[in-house]
Amino acid sequence: MKRRHFLRGGALAAASGVAASVAMPAIAQPSPDLKWRLTSSFPKSLDVYFGTAQVFAKYVAEATDNKFLIQIYAAGEIVPGRQALDAVASATVEMAHTPLSFYAAKDSALSFGTGLPFGFNQRQQQAWLVNGGGDAIVGEALARFNAFAIPCGNSGTQMGGFFRKDINTVDDLKGLKFRINGMGGQVLARTGVIPQQLSGADIYAAFERGTIDAAEFIGPYDDEKLGVTKFAKNYYYPGWWQGNSMLHLAVNAEKWASLPKHYQAIVAHACDTANAWMLARYDTLNGPALRRMLAAGVSLKAFPVPVLDACYRAAQDHFADLAAQNPLFKKALDSTNAFRAEQLPWWQIAEYAIDSYMIGARNRG
Repeated sequence: MKRRHFLRGGALAAASGVAASVAMPAIAQPSPDLKWRLTSSFPKSLDVYFGTAQVFAKYVAEATDNKFLIQIYAAGEIVPGRQALDAVASATVEMAHTPLSFYAAKDSALSFGTGLPFGFNQRQQQAWLVNGGGDAIVGEALARFNAFAIPCGNSGTQMGGFFRKDINTVDDLKGLKFRINGMGGQVLARTGVIPQQLSGADIYAAFERGTIDAAEFIGPYDDEKLGVTKFAKNYYYPGWWQGNSMLHLAVNAEKWASLPKHYQAIVAHACDTANAWMLARYDTLNGPALRRMLAAGVSLKAFPVPVLDACYRAAQDHFADLAAQNPLFKKALDSTNAFRAEQLPWWQIAEYAIDSYMIGARNRG
């Protein structure tokens, strides 16, 4: 999409509000030539995650007739993936594409930008951030990083991961060496799990050496590539610690303020485009990948409800502890709980009802 096409609709709309008898001089906004750098929190091998940043940058370039160019760097090329927001704060780069939960150790409220265990699904997360006050709350947490952020991609609900043994009761979690990062690991530790902090690239070797009993990653499309089913064929769902996984475009606050307003608008629209692309891409790829895995002998299993209940209680206890320590976390928690209370009754009679029927109809042939 060329910039003249992108902006034409807005220009026509503005003109329609001006009386035909009044001549208004055209005031052109400056369109400077800019070259910015964006560091991703992901390697190029995660082609959907990394590709989302590429979709974003391509949109910005086309909408500005290549006057605003953004160079993308994979994790580790400038800074490690979990230091992307720090690079934005220090103006080492102008932008980062990253999950805000990566920085929860610095401010637990940032977890809400990505999504909490037993939290929202993708659409609810988007709604809370955009229309439910979430952006403002997350923005408070980002202020200390001298950053501004816009939602820019979501994986949707993730899988529970690969397990060597069956998980039938809560006792089966005790002593389990489970590769899991973030708040999900902190919650599971309360049930007796021993969380293991490993990169995705290290999962296969850890299974091979026998140093882990289970590992979660993302979803079928990316999980299939791990090749770990020779060690752990039990593939559990759902990944309750990531009912959605929202990514953000984080921008240095001074750099953002320096952008012409029409460039800011283009960046925001580019984030919307990338957001929709990423979810659609995973929705397209995960189903076929899961079918291939099942055909190869993977055993698909649901976490038993008593296990989920125990994890849910552990999550609520963890949230209460964090809320007692951080007023902004409590503010975000109260906001999301109130928003969910409004959303779930509608979801039950709309999305859930038709999805449940259609799944049942398929299973009945």
